[in-house]
Amino acid sequence: MRLGTCLLLTVCACAVARAEPPPPLVNSLGMRFVRVPAGSFMMGHAENADTWARDFPQYPPDRFAKLFDEAPVHRVRITRDFYLGQHEVTVGQFRRFLERSGHVPESVRDGTGGYGFNSAYDPATTSRGDAFEGRDPRYSWANPGFPQGDDHPVLNVTWWDAVAMADWLSRLEGRRYRLPTEAEWEYACRAGTDTRYPNGNDPQRLGEIANTFDTSSATHWPHWAAFAQPRSDGFAFTAPVGRFAPNAWGLHDMLGNAWEWVSDWHGDDHYARSPTDNPQGPADGDVRVRRGGSWHSWALYARCGYRNWNAPSTRYTLVGMRLLLEAE
Repeated sequence: MRLGTCLLLTVCACAVARAEPPPPLVNSLGMRFVRVPAGSFMMGHAENADTWARDFPQYPPDRFAKLFDEAPVHRVRITRDFYLGQHEVTVGQFRRFLERSGHVPESVRDGTGGYGFNSAYDPATTSRGDAFEGRDPRYSWANPGFPQGDDHPVLNVTWWDAVAMADWLSRLEGRRYRLPTEAEWEYACRAGTDTRYPNGNDPQRLGEIANTFDTSSATHWPHWAAFAQPRSDGFAFTAPVGRFAPNAWGLHDMLGNAWEWVSDWHGDDHYARSPTDNPQGPADGDVRVRRGGSWHSWALYARCGYRNWNAPSTRYTLVGMRLLLEAE
């Protein structure tokens, strides 16, 4: 009897070990959501200037000084499972939202437009990022200045546009959609790792999992070629969502492709006083956090722990979104 019990327990344990994760949920717009389990992790980074200089030798030292708000590293506990979009919200999904809801994107409603890539820009005579121009009514979520298919991440959406889409889906389906908190986003990006990227610490390997600034993009910005990933993925701008390998929890493009709005206000010193359980960010502020980097980001800025921010009304040719669905 004891042997039989042991065999039964062994069989059960093996079955659990081999169990496949539950299939993604698919909502009324065709968006796929992956269940993220509750748990804890260390949020932020604890690297020093010597480590940064060793692994990012092409960057001037003043770039590292701008990473101060990623410290101190602190434990965060996410106490509830949640569903996170397996992909960034796409152009096609955003279009269907607009058609069905009647929402008018902020860049259209206020008449000032968004930002866009100026294909007539001459990199030999124009410095820095002047290839991006706006605000201009020519540019919007439907036209970032370069071609996009329905399966590419939507860009030029404001924080308010993202909230409007989440609120509309919540009313339509009777379940709560929202933007993830900054902590939920980083927890999901890391997917159980404690490294700079979900696939390790080596900046040279970022291109294996993310559409970021590489030799394809550097053809348009040759003065920044030293910061490009040493590979060409064939995408000078955005790539179709899901084209790159997912992290351990099945989430694609958590780094690269499009910056993603999160719900939090930004606070320079918030990490020093953030609560352990389900932190929501500061109670108020001037700018909202965005995470994950974009197709135009260098490896230093497309890390799990990197923080950036913009005013909620910002619409830009690098910024999109990913939605969270609360678990019932």
